[in-house]
Formats: sequence, structure tokens, C-alpha cells
Amino acid sequence: MKKIFKAISSLALTAMLACSVIGAVGCGGSTTSDVDEEGNTVIKIAFHVDKESAEGKAYAKRISAFNTAYKDQKIKASASYIARSAGATDYETTLINQQNSNKLADIITFDAPNCASYAQSKLIYDISNIVPSSVKSDFITVNEYQGKLYGLPIQESSAGFFYNKALFAQAGIDASGYTAENPWTFAQFKEVCGKLKSAGITPVDMRMDATQDEMATYLLYPFIYAAGGSFVSEDGYTATGYFNSQESKKGFQFLKDLVTEGYTSYAIGATDFFTGSVGMYLSSGWTIPDIDSKYTSTFPDRNSWGLLPYPQDVQKASATGSWSYAITNNHHKDKSKIKELLLWMVTPESSKVITDATGMIPARRSVETNYEAGSPEDVLMKQLQSTGVQRPVTVGYPAFSSNFRSVIYGLGDNDLTTLLNARANDIQDRLDVLASRN
Repeated sequence: MKKIFKAISSLALTAMLACSVIGAVGCGGSTTSDVDEEGNTVIKIAFHVDKESAEGKAYAKRISAFNTAYKDQKIKASASYIARSAGATDYETTLINQQNSNKLADIITFDAPNCASYAQSKLIYDISNIVPSSVKSDFITVNEYQGKLYGLPIQESSAGFFYNKALFAQAGIDASGYTAENPWTFAQFKEVCGKLKSAGITPVDMRMDATQDEMATYLLYPFIYAAGGSFVSEDGYTATGYFNSQESKKGFQFLKDLVTEGYTSYAIGATDFFTGSVGMYLSSGWTIPDIDSKYTSTFPDRNSWGLLPYPQDVQKASATGSWSYAITNNHHKDKSKIKELLLWMVTPESSKVITDATGMIPARRSVETNYEAGSPEDVLMKQLQSTGVQRPVTVGYPAFSSNFRSVIYGLGDNDLTTLLNARANDIQDRLDVLASRN
């Protein structure tokens, strides 16, 4: 009898040790989260940036503050950093691989337009009943799909044209009348480019070479909306007749004209604007800290540069949508403690710490900004509020983005109609496959 009891006890102890080491599904409390040697419930969070970057350090600061605040509750956050050194798609591929191998962190950061795709594939978790309505309503935007909440933005984004005031003056250009409330037109944009070119200045870096990842899509999609175009149907499952419509073609044609007329090119150097060789540079708020601190020889103060809004055609449109937090559908079924870290990372204090480091717009309305009127930050905020249009909401977003970038890459040498038809058909093929799975 003693031998039997001893054997049973030994088996039980072995099972308990196995559960504590591997956190396997089905081992009782292990479905909640991992527990460290000190008895802390460990919540794992994965970030998409380098730990040593300004943004990475801001995240680390908030994680450290969380661990201090929740020490007595025995909850501890553990952060990992998967830097997008070779493009955003590498990070996204890593997430999918982790999902397939059941190794997803409890919380991840993800790029907002991937919400529908991730929600449909069950990579991310429905947090509709986790986030209080008072918190949700304080966000400028949230990440939803089919009426359910899946993500909360880390920060908000908008983009525009950084411009060199000395080069504009040299070319006799007065851009003071182009504001977020009163944007310039496509024709006026070309006129400015023409004056810069006539003065021997490369007019604008449209980031046409940024097609290896999401950058080109994020910065350039508003031109198609501004021309009256679109990308997919309202339900997100039809691309033909939208991506390649006459209105969409008009927007792409505007971008193509900038290349063929010599106003931009695929060969502009990454720092040419910052060293004074290019008149304008299309980018987002993350460029503000760089100009203020890294390129003072060209831009000694804020009187030497400015920010212009997106131009309009038949309607106004500007880039928006940034990275967000989501709880994952990993093997930890109890999300109650994971929720504590999610809500901590989106507090107004967290939002301010992070946006102070990145130059982006706070995601929550309650964060005090005090932007000076007419400042680059003020332009981005007003543009976001008045003309921001999100990228298409579709479960086939990855296919859309890769095909959009293929169009941008091929604008210089290809017939536009043929190019758009081919890319629209490719997106449609992918959407048909996804629709068949529903």
C-alpha cells in the first residue's frame, strides 16, 4: 500500500513539475499564464521595435513601472522585442509562425490594417467585454472587425510633406496658405514641384522605393482615395472594379506623373532631404524628433522647416492608422490578469510617455498635448481629425498591400491599366479563397 501511495505521489509530483516548467495546456492553472520561481504570474508581451530605439525604451519604461505597481499582486510583465530590421512583413510572418507553433505572447503589437485578417484567423482575441466603455470612448479610433473590438492603438498617426523653407524661398514658393483645413490641390502640388525642378532642386521624395514593406502603402494610399477611388467593396471581399476602377486609376496616374515628369524618383537617397538636396519629404510624425535632434546642420531650428498636408483632388484624404495592442488567442484561456497589462499600456500616462518618444499623436483624447498653433504636430492632429481615412478593412489586407506596392514599384515602366488589372485580379483570387473558408 505504501509503495502504491509512493508511486502515485511521485507521478503527481512529476506532473506538477512538468506543468510548471512548460505551462502546457490542460495543466490546471497553467492555462492562466506562466508562473516564475517567485510565484509571480508572468504576462508576456511582444513589441515590434528594437529595444534600444527611442520607442523601445519608452515601452521598457512602462513595463518597468507596471512591474513596480503590480509587485504586491504578484503579476509581472516580461517583454520581448522583435525588431522590424528587414521590414514589417518579417514581424508579421513571425507572429503567424508563433501562432502555428502555439508560442504567441499574451499581448502583441500589430499594425492596424491587419486587424480583420488577424481576427478572422483567430490570432487575436475579442476584447469587447474586457475594455470598459469609458476607456474605449476615449480613443480617437479603435480596431474593430464585424462589430467586435480586437485592438487598442498605441498611438495615432498622420503623415504629410516635410519641406525645406530655404529651398522653397530659393524657388520663389509661398506655401503658407496650404493648411490642414485648406489643403492644396493635386494641380497646386505639381505646380510647386515644377518650380522646385526649374530652380535645379529635386522636388520631392515620395518614398517610391519604400516598397519592401508597409511604408509605401501607408504613405501613398490616400492619393487614390483623394482622386475618388477605392480598393475593395464595403464587405471587403471584392477588389475587381474597385482597385482598378477609373477613379482609382486617376489616383495612381497622379503618382505615375510625378515619376515621368521628373518630380520624384526611385533613386532618391534616404538622407537627401535631411542634407538639403530635396525640397519635400513624405513621412509621418516619427520624422519630427529626427529633424529636431539629428539634422541640425540643415535644419537648425523649426523656422527652417515646416509640414504641409496631403493635397486633395475630388475629396480630402490623409494617412492614418498606426500600431496597436491586442491580446492573443494563445493557450492561456484566462485573460483576467493579461487584461491588467493591456489596460496599463494604454493609460493616458503610457500614451504620453510613448508619443513623447516617437513624435506621434496620442491615441487617447484625454492626453494633454498643448501643440503650438501651426506646428508640425498641430498640422498632423488637425489633418487626422478632418481628413484621416483608414486603409481598407478586409481579411485579405496582406494581399492588398503587397499588390499595392507592386503597382507603386512598377509605375515607371508599365502600362497602368494593364498593371492595375493584373494586381486587382491577384487580390481577388486571394479574397475568393478566404471567402470560401467562411
